[in-house]
Amino acid sequence: MNVVSDSLKSGSALADDYINHFARVQELYEADFREEAAWGSRLKWLDESEETRVGRKELVSCLRKYNKRHNDHQEVHKSLDLLEQTGTLAVVGGQQSGLFTGSLLVVYKALTIILAAKEAQEKLQRPVVPVFWIAGEDHDWDEVNHTYVMTPELEIAKIKMDAAPGPKGPVSNTPVTSEQWRKALDQLAVMLPDSANKPEIVELLHQSAKESDNLSDAFAKLLGRLFGEMGLILLDSADPGLRKLEISVFKRMIEHNDELGQTYQSAAARITGKGYQLQADVSAESANLFYIYQGNRLLLQKQNGNFTDRKGAVRFSKEELYHELESHPERFSNNVLTRPLMQESLLPVLCTVLGQGEISYWAITKDAFPVLGLQIPILLPRMSFTLVSGTLRKYMDHFGLSFQDVQHRYEEKRQNWLNAQADLHIETRFEETREAFAKLYGPLIHELGTIQPGLIPLGEKNMGKILEQVSYLERKTKQALEQQHEAALRRWEHIYVSLFPMGKPQERVYNIFYYINRYGFGWIGEILGSCTRYTAEHQIIEMQ
Repeated sequence: MNVVSDSLKSGSALADDYINHFARVQELYEADFREEAAWGSRLKWLDESEETRVGRKELVSCLRKYNKRHNDHQEVHKSLDLLEQTGTLAVVGGQQSGLFTGSLLVVYKALTIILAAKEAQEKLQRPVVPVFWIAGEDHDWDEVNHTYVMTPELEIAKIKMDAAPGPKGPVSNTPVTSEQWRKALDQLAVMLPDSANKPEIVELLHQSAKESDNLSDAFAKLLGRLFGEMGLILLDSADPGLRKLEISVFKRMIEHNDELGQTYQSAAARITGKGYQLQADVSAESANLFYIYQGNRLLLQKQNGNFTDRKGAVRFSKEELYHELESHPERFSNNVLTRPLMQESLLPVLCTVLGQGEISYWAITKDAFPVLGLQIPILLPRMSFTLVSGTLRKYMDHFGLSFQDVQHRYEEKRQNWLNAQADLHIETRFEETREAFAKLYGPLIHELGTIQPGLIPLGEKNMGKILEQVSYLERKTKQALEQQHEAALRRWEHIYVSLFPMGKPQERVYNIFYYINRYGFGWIGEILGSCTRYTAEHQIIEMQ
């Protein structure tokens, strides 16, 4: 396994500047993750603010029960023992609970959390544990119900689990039937090529499904299989046991709701004022909290001193909302702007591992933390990888393609190569023909107009039809050339579909088990061994 740094196109201008040009966005964030002083300052804050967080013993007790069910590994229990001790820090990151773990970026986020915790422990000489926050309270089923693999025919195959009829509640509360699991598992089994690793994969996925009532539980069991031996603690944000511990935090969010809303509005204005796009909705009326009513997760809004939803299905005064919180904490959950505050209130977060979209919307929350007596943690960009097989590397070398060529100039490079095979310079020759024809025919049309004006539009129409036929012949010539070099062009397609499926980075599309099927479970640990230090630079992993 060889690791090479290379750049990957960014999906967010704000996140790109945070990572590469921090001075441009310094006022939108607390600290630069590259500055040593930032880590020391954060450590000092955590030591001085122990009492602002939920009690460690109560928190760890809840996490022990959850991890015992889904992530029962000795190293995880060691991490929990450490977390219970005053002074232990945490590196935290999270994601929605996707089907069969979702796309590769989920795995890379977990890897980053583990690597960053290990590195921070060495640097600070303090225990640091890795924690993965499963966003099971999210209710957008369409975001988590699918994943992709590449078939031997180079097709990008989507595996999707259709939602059962019913309310749109948190994913962790949405039942998944054995029939739903069977259909999804059968799809994956058909699409994965046969390999020495496939039987173990199929058995693992069947077992996780059999022991899970919902997508989040299966997600946790799979993460536990992949990372439990590395000590990764799992936390489901929809865990009812956790909700009871969060009552005091939700109370403060309700009490200071107007102040929190004002900070979000001010931050949004600063961000857009600098020319960046907002990555999360910021509404003056939003309470930025969800309430679960009859199974549906409703976003609460403020209206005339009360808390209600958009359709008016529920309505509470502030006092009634407090009472409801005490009686039914499991009915409350965070939105994208209050979830960071909850994380900070539960865990001694040294740094939080974020994707680019998250880095962008966390800028909205910076001034909300002090309202609750908190401080925004260090924001650590998720590590990013592209896997390149030995076969793929041979193809790229044969065609003289770099990673940047595939990313930015693929169509141009492909067409240039194809034209060179015919030694005709097809595009150039046809363009020259069109220009020469127009140069000769255009003046003739206007001369004919001196005989009869009606001949000009007739001639222009005739000229357009002839040019269309020239373009038609060009297309047919290219098709014939492609047929002549079909085998080679298949290799070009293999390169692009492997590295940028659907025009997106590989890590945002393909599922981890497609690669485990090919390379086995061990390569995940090999990445940790090869990447000895954290880096925000994109890494090309050349597989053997």
